[in-house]
Amino acid sequence: MITAQHLTKRYGDHAAVDDVSFTARPGRVTGFLGPNGAGKSTTMRMLCGLTAPTTGQATVVDRPLRSMANPGRTVGVLLDASAQHAGRTGREVLSLSAQLMGLPSSRVGAVLETVGLTDAESRKRTRSYSLGMRQRLGLAHALLGDPTVLVLDEPANGLDPAGIRWMRELLRGFAADGGTVLLSSHLLREMEAVCDDLVIIGGGRILAQGSASELLSGPSTRVRSVDDRALTAALTAAGHTVERTDEGTLATAASPEEVGRVALAAQVVLTELRAATSTGLEQLFFDTTAQHGREGIAA
Repeated sequence: MITAQHLTKRYGDHAAVDDVSFTARPGRVTGFLGPNGAGKSTTMRMLCGLTAPTTGQATVVDRPLRSMANPGRTVGVLLDASAQHAGRTGREVLSLSAQLMGLPSSRVGAVLETVGLTDAESRKRTRSYSLGMRQRLGLAHALLGDPTVLVLDEPANGLDPAGIRWMRELLRGFAADGGTVLLSSHLLREMEAVCDDLVIIGGGRILAQGSASELLSGPSTRVRSVDDRALTAALTAAGHTVERTDEGTLATAASPEEVGRVALAAQVVLTELRAATSTGLEQLFFDTTAQHGREGIAA
């Protein structure tokens, strides 16, 4: 289990992370989402003991990571797949870490097989690795100590569709065996497919958190009209976020009744109005973080 309790990190007058609290539970994959600059990386670094919080506490399996004599045996971390010694082979990278953690050399071969790196690939220097191969090596490193907790930042970056599907199945299997996974990624459709719980951060603060099923079942409306531009402007003026869906309708978190009232006041004729059965992670993300992304900053 991972627990963040009132984590705050200040750099001078700037609060990169401001009073962040959440829990990632065993047997579940917890998605940690937010726009660039939201405080995700700083929070994950505090969880992993790489950055000291200004206030608050982060624990993994009820202990601060810095207090563990051999943390790699409890927590597997992948924050930057490119952070590998370019002159060493993939097998050498893993072998050195195995020695530091007191692991048998057989563990290196086991994790290489798990992540799908061949013997020939493992004997190449990491400078020649593609981004996808670096991700697989980074995940092998995270799994090396047979941990019960994984903290992963963009682990699917650079993987092809088959690799992304493989990653999803691996993480779901890890959680099904009782492991805890904290996963950060901008691949929203993939996060929707793999995550049991969601934590959304923006401007250094938690904006929403809970089970994926609860957050994604919130009210949402799909609407068409004879003048979608005018309807969008009217809904936006009323304080509602509006996005166009792949099917060509407008999507908003406003209730159907509220959409009808706004359309009537704006004298816009509606041709379709219905409640959606699911919000969808992409819509939830943009609705929740609208004021914290680059578009919100520019506005």
